[in-house]
Amino acid sequence: MIDRIDEYKHKRKKRQLRRVAFVLVFIGFAVMLSWFFESQATTTVLITTHTEIKSDLQSNPGLTDAGTKRATSLQKMLLSIDVVAGVDTIYATPLRATQETAEPVSRSLNVPINIVDPKGVEELIKDIMDNHKGKIILIVTQPEVLPQLIIELQGSKKIQPASLQDLDQLFVVTVPWLGKVKTLQLHYGS
Repeated sequence: MIDRIDEYKHKRKKRQLRRVAFVLVFIGFAVMLSWFFESQATTTVLITTHTEIKSDLQSNPGLTDAGTKRATSLQKMLLSIDVVAGVDTIYATPLRATQETAEPVSRSLNVPINIVDPKGVEELIKDIMDNHKGKIILIVTQPEVLPQLIIELQGSKKIQPASLQDLDQLFVVTVPWLGKVKTLQLHYGS
Protein backbone atom coordinates (compact mmCIF):
# COMPACT_ATOMS: atom_id res chain seq x y z
CA MET A 1 0.00 0.00 0.00
CA ILE A 2 2.82 2.39 0.89
CA ASP A 3 4.52 1.55 -2.41
CA ARG A 4 1.37 2.54 -4.30
CA ILE A 5 1.15 5.84 -2.45
CA ASP A 6 4.82 6.56 -3.12
CA GLU A 7 4.36 5.64 -6.76
CA TYR A 8 1.29 7.88 -6.99
CA LYS A 9 3.21 10.82 -5.42
CA HIS A 10 6.11 10.24 -7.76
CA LYS A 11 3.84 10.25 -10.86
CA ARG A 12 2.10 13.39 -9.60
CA LYS A 13 5.43 15.21 -9.17
CA LYS A 14 6.45 14.18 -12.70
CA ARG A 15 3.19 15.59 -14.15
CA GLN A 16 3.64 18.84 -12.23
CA LEU A 17 7.23 19.14 -13.47
CA ARG A 18 6.07 18.54 -17.06
CA ARG A 19 3.41 21.23 -16.71
CA VAL A 20 5.91 23.72 -15.27
CA ALA A 21 8.41 22.89 -18.02
CA PHE A 22 5.70 23.32 -20.68
CA VAL A 23 4.66 26.70 -19.27
CA LEU A 24 8.29 27.88 -19.12
CA VAL A 25 8.94 26.74 -22.69
CA PHE A 26 5.72 28.40 -23.88
CA ILE A 27 6.56 31.69 -22.12
CA GLY A 28 10.12 31.59 -23.47
CA PHE A 29 8.85 30.97 -26.99
CA ALA A 30 6.32 33.81 -26.72
CA VAL A 31 9.00 36.23 -25.49
CA MET A 32 11.39 35.22 -28.28
CA LEU A 33 8.66 35.56 -30.91
CA SER A 34 7.68 38.97 -29.57
CA TRP A 35 11.33 40.11 -29.59
CA PHE A 36 11.82 38.79 -33.12
CA PHE A 37 8.87 40.67 -34.61
CA GLU A 38 9.65 43.85 -32.71
CA SER A 39 13.28 43.82 -33.84
CA GLN A 40 12.25 43.26 -37.45
CA ALA A 41 10.18 46.43 -37.86
CA THR A 42 10.36 48.72 -40.87
CA THR A 43 12.70 51.69 -40.51
CA THR A 44 11.61 54.88 -42.26
CA VAL A 45 14.26 57.43 -43.16
CA LEU A 46 13.13 60.87 -44.35
CA ILE A 47 15.89 62.68 -46.22
CA THR A 48 15.88 66.25 -47.49
CA THR A 49 18.35 69.01 -48.18
CA HIS A 50 18.65 72.44 -46.69
CA THR A 51 16.44 75.06 -48.29
CA GLU A 52 17.63 78.29 -49.96
CA ILE A 53 20.74 79.81 -48.40
CA LYS A 54 22.07 83.34 -48.30
CA SER A 55 24.79 84.02 -50.84
CA ASP A 56 26.65 86.72 -48.94
CA LEU A 57 29.99 84.87 -49.10
CA GLN A 58 29.80 83.67 -45.50
CA SER A 59 31.57 80.41 -44.88
CA ASN A 60 28.51 78.97 -43.11
CA PRO A 61 25.46 80.84 -44.44
CA GLY A 62 21.99 80.64 -42.98
CA LEU A 63 18.65 80.48 -44.74
CA THR A 64 17.11 83.25 -46.81
CA ASP A 65 13.56 84.38 -46.06
CA ALA A 66 12.36 82.07 -48.84
CA GLY A 67 14.41 79.25 -47.27
CA THR A 68 12.83 79.87 -43.88
CA LYS A 69 9.35 79.74 -45.46
CA ARG A 70 10.23 76.52 -47.22
CA ALA A 71 11.51 75.00 -43.94
CA THR A 72 8.14 75.90 -42.42
CA SER A 73 6.43 74.18 -45.38
CA LEU A 74 8.46 71.05 -44.63
CA GLN A 75 7.41 71.22 -40.99
CA LYS A 76 3.72 71.61 -41.88
CA MET A 77 3.86 68.75 -44.34
CA LEU A 78 5.54 66.41 -41.86
CA LEU A 79 3.13 67.33 -39.07
CA SER A 80 0.11 66.76 -41.33
CA ILE A 81 1.01 63.11 -41.81
CA ASP A 82 0.07 61.12 -38.71
CA VAL A 83 2.77 58.50 -39.01
CA VAL A 84 5.50 61.09 -39.57
CA ALA A 85 4.49 63.10 -36.51
CA GLY A 86 6.28 60.32 -34.71
CA VAL A 87 9.76 61.33 -35.89
CA ASP A 88 12.06 59.81 -33.30
CA THR A 89 15.41 61.27 -34.29
CA ILE A 90 16.61 64.23 -36.35
CA TYR A 91 20.05 64.51 -37.93
CA ALA A 92 21.59 67.55 -39.62
CA THR A 93 25.09 68.40 -40.78
CA PRO A 94 27.25 71.12 -39.20
CA LEU A 95 26.12 73.46 -41.99
CA ARG A 96 23.99 76.19 -40.43
CA ALA A 97 21.44 75.97 -43.26
CA THR A 98 20.71 72.27 -42.59
CA GLN A 99 20.15 72.95 -38.92
CA GLU A 100 17.89 75.93 -39.66
CA THR A 101 15.89 73.75 -42.07
CA ALA A 102 15.45 71.04 -39.41
CA GLU A 103 14.73 73.48 -36.59
CA PRO A 104 10.95 74.01 -37.16
CA VAL A 105 10.37 70.24 -37.13
CA SER A 106 12.63 69.83 -34.10
CA ARG A 107 10.81 72.56 -32.20
CA SER A 108 7.33 71.25 -33.08
CA LEU A 109 8.08 67.67 -32.07
CA ASN A 110 10.46 68.52 -29.21
CA VAL A 111 13.12 66.27 -30.74
CA PRO A 112 16.73 67.50 -30.58
CA ILE A 113 18.87 67.86 -33.70
CA ASN A 114 21.89 65.55 -33.76
CA ILE A 115 24.82 67.00 -35.70
CA VAL A 116 26.62 64.49 -37.94
CA ASP A 117 29.56 64.66 -40.31
CA PRO A 118 28.30 64.73 -43.92
CA LYS A 119 31.33 62.69 -44.97
CA GLY A 120 30.38 59.88 -42.57
CA VAL A 121 27.48 58.50 -44.61
CA GLU A 122 28.28 54.84 -43.89
CA GLU A 123 28.68 55.49 -40.16
CA LEU A 124 25.38 57.41 -40.03
CA ILE A 125 23.46 54.63 -41.77
CA LYS A 126 25.07 52.02 -39.50
CA ASP A 127 24.06 54.09 -36.44
CA ILE A 128 20.49 54.38 -37.73
CA MET A 129 20.15 50.67 -38.45
CA ASP A 130 21.81 49.64 -35.17
CA ASN A 131 20.14 52.13 -32.82
CA HIS A 132 16.93 53.29 -34.49
CA LYS A 133 15.55 50.17 -36.18
CA GLY A 134 11.79 50.42 -36.61
CA LYS A 135 11.82 54.19 -35.98
CA ILE A 136 11.26 57.26 -38.12
CA ILE A 137 14.36 59.35 -38.75
CA LEU A 138 14.69 62.75 -40.43
CA ILE A 139 18.01 63.68 -42.05
CA VAL A 140 18.63 67.20 -43.37
CA THR A 141 21.79 67.34 -45.44
CA GLN A 142 23.52 69.04 -48.36
CA PRO A 143 22.37 68.27 -51.95
CA GLU A 144 25.60 66.47 -52.87
CA VAL A 145 25.28 64.05 -49.91
CA LEU A 146 21.60 63.11 -50.32
CA PRO A 147 22.05 60.56 -53.16
CA GLN A 148 24.84 58.84 -51.21
CA LEU A 149 22.54 58.42 -48.19
CA ILE A 150 19.78 56.88 -50.28
CA ILE A 151 22.18 54.52 -52.05
CA GLU A 152 23.74 53.46 -48.73
CA LEU A 153 20.22 52.60 -47.49
CA GLN A 154 19.88 50.39 -50.60
CA GLY A 155 17.24 52.77 -51.99
CA SER A 156 16.82 54.07 -55.53
CA LYS A 157 19.96 54.69 -57.53
CA LYS A 158 18.00 56.70 -60.10
CA ILE A 159 17.84 60.07 -58.34
CA GLN A 160 18.27 62.82 -60.87
CA PRO A 161 20.70 65.49 -59.58
CA ALA A 162 18.59 68.13 -61.32
CA SER A 163 15.66 67.23 -59.07
CA LEU A 164 17.68 68.44 -56.07
CA GLN A 165 18.21 71.94 -57.44
CA ASP A 166 14.85 73.22 -56.16
CA LEU A 167 15.81 72.35 -52.56
CA ASP A 168 12.26 71.21 -51.81
CA GLN A 169 12.42 67.44 -52.22
CA LEU A 170 11.73 64.95 -49.48
CA PHE A 171 12.78 61.36 -50.00
CA VAL A 172 11.03 58.71 -47.94
CA VAL A 173 13.13 55.55 -47.80
CA THR A 174 11.45 52.59 -46.14
CA VAL A 175 13.76 49.79 -45.07
CA PRO A 176 11.65 46.72 -44.22
CA TRP A 177 12.98 43.80 -42.20
CA LEU A 178 12.12 41.58 -45.15
CA GLY A 179 11.68 42.63 -48.74
CA LYS A 180 12.71 45.44 -51.01
CA VAL A 181 13.69 48.94 -49.88
CA LYS A 182 11.34 51.52 -51.36
CA THR A 183 12.11 55.16 -52.17
CA LEU A 184 9.41 57.79 -52.57
CA GLN A 185 10.22 61.33 -53.73
CA LEU A 186 7.90 64.12 -52.61
CA HIS A 187 7.83 67.85 -53.34
CA TYR A 188 7.02 70.11 -50.38
CA GLY A 189 7.84 73.56 -51.81
CA SER A 190 5.40 76.40 -51.78
